[in-house]
Amino acid sequence: MQNAERGRADGIRPYQRWLKKIISRAAHSVDEFAHTIFMQNKNHIGERSLQFPHRPRVVSAACIAGPLEGAGPIGKLFDIVLTDDKLGEDSFERAEQVMFENTVRLAVSKAGLEAADIKCLLAGDLLNQIITANYSARNLQTPLLGLYGACSTMSESLLLGACLVDGGYAAPVACAACSHYSTAERQYRLPLEMGATEPVYAQRTVTAAGCVLLSDQLPPKASFRHCAVTGATIGCVVDLGITDSSNMGGAMAPAACDVIVTHLKDFGRAVTDYDWIVTGDLGKFGTEMLFSLAAEQNIDLGGRHIDCGNMIYTANEKNMAGGSGCGCSAAVLTSRLLKDLEEHCVQRILFLATGALMSPTSSLQGESIPCIAHAVVLEYVED
Repeated sequence: MQNAERGRADGIRPYQRWLKKIISRAAHSVDEFAHTIFMQNKNHIGERSLQFPHRPRVVSAACIAGPLEGAGPIGKLFDIVLTDDKLGEDSFERAEQVMFENTVRLAVSKAGLEAADIKCLLAGDLLNQIITANYSARNLQTPLLGLYGACSTMSESLLLGACLVDGGYAAPVACAACSHYSTAERQYRLPLEMGATEPVYAQRTVTAAGCVLLSDQLPPKASFRHCAVTGATIGCVVDLGITDSSNMGGAMAPAACDVIVTHLKDFGRAVTDYDWIVTGDLGKFGTEMLFSLAAEQNIDLGGRHIDCGNMIYTANEKNMAGGSGCGCSAAVLTSRLLKDLEEHCVQRILFLATGALMSPTSSLQGESIPCIAHAVVLEYVED
């Protein structure tokens, strides 16, 4: 009997050793998996924010703007001001494409690079199927990640571009956005030929294109040497039920407030940790709504907030409510904000472009306007 039990035990021992090896390997694999997940998420901050430890650098920026924008308060800072917003082309859509493509080429040349050096173009516009970015990329022959965030496209492109550069996936990358008054009016509102009047809170779509080049290192001819993207907060879609497509500022203000509140919480910062908190195109009425919403969250934006839509035009009857369009924030960023950062007039900027994600079809069907804002942290760094 004892011999039989001893025989069975001897027969089980190899299986026990095999089972221990399997358990040990499984435990090691679990440890490796957990370590991998932890390493993958080490740059995720709080609820929906990111930090970029390698600090992707802004190496150049360019802007081309229309005649009315060139006559505004910051018109002298634009690289090129058009004398004809149709650029001699057969259509405004074709003119917008030429303006966009030339802006990207200008940003590339200001860094001492060629279009072939760009590893990825992250770009978008306001037109259906983002045709401006698509056709421009066709001519530029650069890899394209086409984006549609409406007027939030500039900050979205910077956020994603910084991810590519900081993660070591691609550098340099071009981040760009564009809008044109005549093409946007025709698509989203009414043809210009109708001469329709607009309510006092309606903003004017900016005719402009802006492009920023990000890289992991400074090329010898870089036109910027002290600007870096150090963090970002991904926006959520916010919809308070506004259906008036002329009230873009009011529709987008809640999304701007949401991303500001989330960003400050995720990074454990206060408004005073930023020299400027810059919104993209809330305009006059949207800015007032943002201040009211922020106050409800016990956040005082005080003298730290500026809005690109309030900076782009000289106040007059037609443009009293300010500018809009993804070219609005792109133009102000590339012509004013980055230059002030480069000259160390400011240390840290929170840049958040806001976008209304409706379409002409959804508006005609009575749908409300869902909106979003993405925030990007821009900081002065030593060379």
